[in-house]
Amino acid sequence: MPLLEVTRTRHINAYIRLLDTTATQLDQYAAFLHATADEVIEQALAYIFSKDRDFQEFLKSSEAQTVTPTLRTRKPSPNDSPEQSPRKPASRAANGSTSVDSVAGTRS
Repeated sequence: MPLLEVTRTRHINAYIRLLDTTATQLDQYAAFLHATADEVIEQALAYIFSKDRDFQEFLKSSEAQTVTPTLRTRKPSPNDSPEQSPRKPASRAANGSTSVDSVAGTRS
């Protein structure tokens, strides 16, 4: 019997638009937690989804199974690995906007 159980997760890159102030607070919250922005988004959404009773009821409906996706995603190719695609640091443009790299979220 193995001493460790390794669970593989599949990540999908999802590109979202955030207000500049929200992106700044996300980066600040991630720093506060010593985590990445992706991890904060993943955990925050999982928490909201699990706590919202109305949403849990909606998931049981047939309407939930026919939702048209609006999230822009890119599935990694089988050749992609975390070592091959290092995270880029967040950067701010001269106009104060946040680069796409700093607001990208993932879902498993």
